[in-house]
Amino acid sequence: MNEPSKRQNSAGQYEAIDVSDFVHAATGARVRRLTVPDGTHWFPAVDVCKELGHTNSRQALADHVPDEHREIPETVAGAYGLSIPAGRQWRRDLNVLSLRGLILLVNACTKPACAPFKQWVAEVIETVQRKGHYTLAEAEVQPAEPGAPVAYAMREQVAEAIVRLEAHNLQLDEELVGGQRESIALHREMLATQQAALDVQQAMVRAMERIADRFDTLVLERRTPQGHLTALPTTESVLADWRQRLSVTEDVWAVAVVIAPVLVEKGELREPPESIAARTGISVRRVNECLRLLREHACIRPRGGSGNGAPVYVLHQV
Repeated sequence: MNEPSKRQNSAGQYEAIDVSDFVHAATGARVRRLTVPDGTHWFPAVDVCKELGHTNSRQALADHVPDEHREIPETVAGAYGLSIPAGRQWRRDLNVLSLRGLILLVNACTKPACAPFKQWVAEVIETVQRKGHYTLAEAEVQPAEPGAPVAYAMREQVAEAIVRLEAHNLQLDEELVGGQRESIALHREMLATQQAALDVQQAMVRAMERIADRFDTLVLERRTPQGHLTALPTTESVLADWRQRLSVTEDVWAVAVVIAPVLVEKGELREPPESIAARTGISVRRVNECLRLLREHACIRPRGGSGNGAPVYVLHQV
């Protein structure tokens, strides 16, 4: 099986095997990677140790990886004037391994999944010892036209791992697209529901406004005995009407000013003449004469008596 074409790293150099594919073949998983401008790759030790089954990452590094092949992100990035990658997992004190440190850690691993990679490493070393160099064999299928990428052969176990990874990635992409479509559909349904709720609220507001308008109309109107609607009286309208009905003297006006608000607000007057006399400063006899005058001119009319024997008056309604 053939490997995908060469890929160019951040330093503008071409790598015989893409580093992500290389690391996946070595560890059996995709791990995070920090690539600096010179093309050097660094990998979080905790990711590598987790995939290789090392329960104590610090001990594994101390036993198998020399100091020159491990660093912290702050030192690696700071050497190029860069900041640490965003995200809580890229901590300043995180141990990172160079590609050589990762290979050393893989070679020290006893996990069965690492066996094909270690065998390939052994083959590379043996070939270099015998021939003095190691090159990737050219694939059987050559470029169809000038300038097309050249494919290179690689070990079957490594290539199969890459193919499985690519198939898994395609499946994840399909699931992601499906999830995005479901999310968009759900969002549209939520918007439609919100719009429907808004329409209902607006309809309720309009209905309440109509009810309020009708209530205001009912409060300001009453029906006459003939069934006609007429505006409810106010203190001002009552006093104005009384001025037209009779000749208002000073004492009559004093009594009218006291009893008109009570008749409008309470609908009846239950105060005895003595109470009105005390409030107006005129005699009880004169209060009675004023009330009689208001009765004769159809301003008020009696309606029974109160518990203390005083007459009860109401407005005379036409």
